[in-house]
Amino acid sequence: QVQLVESGGGLVQPGGSLRLSCTASGSIFRANTMGWYRQAPGKQRELVADITSGGSTYYADSVKGRFTISRDNAKNTVYLQMNSLKPEDTAVYYCNYRSIGNNYWGQGTQVTVST
Repeated sequence: QVQLVESGGGLVQPGGSLRLSCTASGSIFRANTMGWYRQAPGKQRELVADITSGGSTYYADSVKGRFTISRDNAKNTVYLQMNSLKPEDTAVYYCNYRSIGNNYWGQGTQVTVST
C-alpha cells in the first residue's frame, strides 16, 4: 500500500502562483512515476504533468511553460509549481503514484483561480 498526502491548494487570483506538494509513504518502489491530474466540474480527469524517478517529465499542452513538476526522491515528494494561473486551471488536483502493478491516488486538493 502507498499513501499520498497532498497540500498547497487554495484560492488565487488570475496570474498568480501556487505550489502543490504530495508526499508518498508506505511500500515505495524505487522505479515509479508520480504526477498530478486534475478534474474540473463536469469534465473528465486529465493528466497535468508527471515525472519519473529518473527525472523524465511530461506536461499537458495546456500547462506547458506555466507549470513545473519536480521531485525529491529522498523525501518521496513531488511538487507542482503553478505560475500564471488562469480561471480554466480551476479544478481538484489529484496526486498520483504508479509503479509496476500499482496505481494510487491522493484525496485531492482544490485549486480555484478567480477574482
